[in-house]
Amino acid sequence: MNDNQPVSIIIPVRPGGEVRAMERLRTVNYPAGSIEVLVAEGCSPSRQRNRAAAMAKGKLVYFLDDDSLVDPAFLQRAAERFVEPRVAAVGGPSLTPATDTFFQRAVGLVISSPFGGGGARNRYRRTGAARPSSERELILCNLAFRRELFLAFGGLDERLYPNEENELMDRLLTDGWLLVHDPDLAIYRSQRPSFRAFMRQFFGYGTGRGEQTRIAGLRHGIDFAPAFFLAYLLLLPWAPTLLWFIPLICYGALLIAAAVAAAWQGRAPAAIPLLFILFPTLHLSYGAGLLKGVLRPRFAQSQTEPPAVAVRVIKELGMPWAAAGVARADNDGRLTP
Repeated sequence: MNDNQPVSIIIPVRPGGEVRAMERLRTVNYPAGSIEVLVAEGCSPSRQRNRAAAMAKGKLVYFLDDDSLVDPAFLQRAAERFVEPRVAAVGGPSLTPATDTFFQRAVGLVISSPFGGGGARNRYRRTGAARPSSERELILCNLAFRRELFLAFGGLDERLYPNEENELMDRLLTDGWLLVHDPDLAIYRSQRPSFRAFMRQFFGYGTGRGEQTRIAGLRHGIDFAPAFFLAYLLLLPWAPTLLWFIPLICYGALLIAAAVAAAWQGRAPAAIPLLFILFPTLHLSYGAGLLKGVLRPRFAQSQTEPPAVAVRVIKELGMPWAAAGVARADNDGRLTP
């Protein structure tokens, strides 16, 4: 694959939403004629991405979020990783901007630490070299696929959001394809701005993992650790002996160590009191969401008509950035004027 392979950048957004990613995209070091940009409006991100991918004309589809701030060299770097023919997907981390608030930067410390992010922490930090990886390290706000392969595998499972990319990447790995995580293929995205939004975020992540488990089976037993911890805390008031409190004491010791280590690494000692709150909030929110996803998945409930998706071609292949074509797609992904 040559370095100037046509790439379709796909950005899902709510109807009328702002696409902050566009300003940075116009400055990328990649031939303008080899770039297509599609913005998919709707209320179902999985469906939006699938409809845009079906319309896309590039050999690669690169998924960003509306607030993904890219580096000028990101497309060139991603295209180079696809030279290996067995590579199905390439992605990098989503980093916390230095301009984020104190609270947001503390969230960044939590999710990029072993105690908070666990096996997924490399989605939120730049470490190591480019390497074959798994769905644990890759994140959909910064992820490219071979378009033909993406479509051949049926795209994203539209019953899932989030975790739709995890389910697809698991299928690709099972079929013998490679996934590549490149730490230098990083984008910047702000963390959730409030404590409530942070709780909802990780409740949603847990729900997505639970629903993925219902669809594809158990992949990583460690994912259920937060759910078991939540169940343990709920049963603790009825503990028959004090020995039942030993796991809680151990958790407290780990919490202190993790908060100090994260604050030290992030050079933010003032964040330690906040980290004492954020770590258990992440664990309990994720655990509650996971239980909900397993026990009461949204896709098993009564379904309404699939939400409409409108795809706008912001930048066409073969055209300079100054030109912008417009097209829309109906519910079946067919182009309409």
